Amino acid sequence: MEIPLHISIVLIFSPLLLGIIGKTKAFFAGRWGPPLLQPYYDIVKLFRKGSVYSTSTTWIFQAAPIVCMAAALTSSMLMPMGGLKAPLPFWGDILLFAGLYGLARFIMILAALDTGSSFEGMGASREATFSCLAEIVLFLDFIIMALLTKKLVLSQMVGDVLSSSWHTAGAVFLLMGGSYYMVLLTENARIPVDDPATHLELTMIHEVMVLDHSGWDLGLILYGSTVKLFVLGALLINILLPSHNQSVLIQMVEFFVGMMVLALSMGVVESCMARLRLNRIPQLLMVAFVLALVGLLVVLNKGM
Repeated sequence: MEIPLHISIVLIFSPLLLGIIGKTKAFFAGRWGPPLLQPYYDIVKLFRKGSVYSTSTTWIFQAAPIVCMAAALTSSMLMPMGGLKAPLPFWGDILLFAGLYGLARFIMILAALDTGSSFEGMGASREATFSCLAEIVLFLDFIIMALLTKKLVLSQMVGDVLSSSWHTAGAVFLLMGGSYYMVLLTENARIPVDDPATHLELTMIHEVMVLDHSGWDLGLILYGSTVKLFVLGALLINILLPSHNQSVLIQMVEFFVGMMVLALSMGVVESCMARLRLNRIPQLLMVAFVLALVGLLVVLNKGM
């Protein structure tokens, strides 16, 4: 019963984050903007269309959207959400959590190269470069959480044990949260790293890799990206708002309020900042690396 409930929550509420981000950006631009449920309409519309495949592509191109969606849903099984515990926790599952997104990225890069398009190959190269820098920061944050909690199970690393460390390691949490927020923007191809709404091939990173996808396949990619944003955002909420000994209802309310605030913050960032030039993105990820490294050194110095 836990697994279907977990998957249902992720599938139902994940597109809502994109709707909140879109509404926030429209508010800052002085517009009414698209409906809050527009991401749902887009996904349903794509699922009702057929897919078109080039004669130069192979089975890899067709399998990539399915693998990406499956990887995102599997990663959600390792993440507690509010009062709901992770359905499939095990020792060292943080490696699987990061590896699933690495697998999805790998298959998408292969699919982009499979098209034979120079533009998609350019986007795949950029995606691989920036993801390598982001993954280092992600693992540094995992190491900090492991040292604070003495656990290697993701659901336990963000549980009550982590909340008990807030009064002694509050600065570390802020450093870790700031670095992970930059990773969150990078992994989900959001401004200032990438602009999901751009149509200029020379400046695109992730979106250029899906130019040849259509119909059901593009719907799966869009849906998988919303699930990825929801799960990675849930990790940040669990870090900054760790669960306490409260009722399940209160924890769920706190979790979803935190997720909405996260979506609002991303909309504010995208409204107040311009997309960085490509040669500036490594500098942004270097700032995230320094924040995570300083947090790690503080933990090691205090022997937490």
